[in-house]
Amino acid sequence: MGKVIFSISMSLDGFVAGPEDRPGQGLGVGGEILHYWVHGGGADGFAATGPDRAVLDELFVDTGAFVVGRRMFDVSEAWGGDPPGGLPCFVVTHHVPSEWAKPAGPFKFVTDGVESAVTLARKAAGDGNVALGGGADIGRQAIEAGVVDEIQIHLVPVLLGGGVRLFEHLEVAPIRLERTRVIESPYATHLRFTVLDRPSRP
Repeated sequence: MGKVIFSISMSLDGFVAGPEDRPGQGLGVGGEILHYWVHGGGADGFAATGPDRAVLDELFVDTGAFVVGRRMFDVSEAWGGDPPGGLPCFVVTHHVPSEWAKPAGPFKFVTDGVESAVTLARKAAGDGNVALGGGADIGRQAIEAGVVDEIQIHLVPVLLGGGVRLFEHLEVAPIRLERTRVIESPYATHLRFTVLDRPSRP
């Protein structure tokens, strides 16, 4: 069985999206720079090169399913109906959007929490990894639930000054991490950590 990996790009001052993130502007004002490492230094197209390309390829080759939050699903405008990598995509939500709720559709909606979504995604992924995609809140929920095996931070050399912070509302006891890899490129420092502790609540 593969790992559950939370992977996300973050500015040096701790933001994973700029201000005013919304549909059509999923990374907020100025936030597109967070994905320059994916786009080869620009804002469009998957044109990563060098170490960035190796990291990106590894993420997709080893991944068998995605779990995302409803906010990420909405601000990305459901990726135009094509989930990342064309892989099974489980959306954690309180309310299922009727326009996407189709048995043969590309998305599966889970209304009973992130743990259930991860369980379903593990089954769909087989021996592959489950990727927690792109949103700070879904990562927080999964870490608090104790289902994350690995955290990958793609640290981007920029100060956004505002927006969506990573781990701002983490409500668990300290969780020790072991840094297992550092890969550098002009656009990001790719950090990988193994989660050593499962969270405990007071």
